[in-house]
Amino acid sequence: MKKYKCKKCGWVYDPKKGDPASGIMPGTPFEELPDEWVCPRCYAPKSQFEKM
Repeated sequence: MKKYKCKKCGWVYDPKKGDPASGIMPGTPFEELPDEWVCPRCYAPKSQFEKM
């Protein structure tokens, strides 16, 4: 599973860690995140993330 980086603030989504604070369990690929999910640091939409 690939990591994705926010182009706005640099926060990295690591599928191994998920985003538990947003209800995203570890092991969730970026592609399976809900469309309404946003960066937990700067609230940028998924479209602002790039594959690392």
